[in-house]
Amino acid sequence: MDADAEKAKAKLAAVAEELGHEIRVFTNPASAQTSNEAPVSANEEPDSFYDFTAEDYYRMVSDKLGAQTQVLKTRKIREAEAAARRAKISKALIRVCFPDNYILEAKFQPSENIQSLFDLVQKVVARPDLPFYLYTTPPKERIKDMSKDLYSAGFAPGAIVYFSYDRTKGSEVDSTNTGPCLREDILSLNGLDYERVDPVCSKPEPVVTETLPSASESRPIEKKPPKSIPSWLRTRR
Repeated sequence: MDADAEKAKAKLAAVAEELGHEIRVFTNPASAQTSNEAPVSANEEPDSFYDFTAEDYYRMVSDKLGAQTQVLKTRKIREAEAAARRAKISKALIRVCFPDNYILEAKFQPSENIQSLFDLVQKVVARPDLPFYLYTTPPKERIKDMSKDLYSAGFAPGAIVYFSYDRTKGSEVDSTNTGPCLREDILSLNGLDYERVDPVCSKPEPVVTETLPSASESRPIEKKPPKSIPSWLRTRR
């Protein structure tokens, strides 16, 4: 590993230790798209596209049967299935999109509550003294219940939320439109990733193949002695 990679790894580790979560910062690739792309018309589909087909009927019947089966399940079965699905999810990868086109990605445990997400954002913003809120879209909906865990909120195994200053709580927020939302040291992490700066250094384990013995080394097949012939089958001499 070269010196630059060592520095990047140390910087990421220091920030992760401070925040209590592994993070990375990058810009929104959607901003690179040109604005002169032709819009897609909503009336491009032919009239036959809206015809009710046999596949639509069978799919509708299948969905209805699946819903009835779900209703017939006992409460214990539904709870057991929900617990099994939850046990398979080991992390929640949350991306917070900021108005200045930066994205903060952080790893959480699914059992952590939403308040831990707000606390992390509070630590990384450039102006923690200004009120803000997080929301999801579509439709736009503020995240208000801080006690709910990330899994129950539908944020595991991953989710995208959006950051906005709360302009209803003070006129000072308007002055932040031209400035960065994140701290300078957090912005310096832009483009750094644990997977890129921490390559696997250990040598791969050799593949052990089972060799079959050669023909000369193979053991001869033991021939079993023939069974005695019954007396009644013996030929008389």
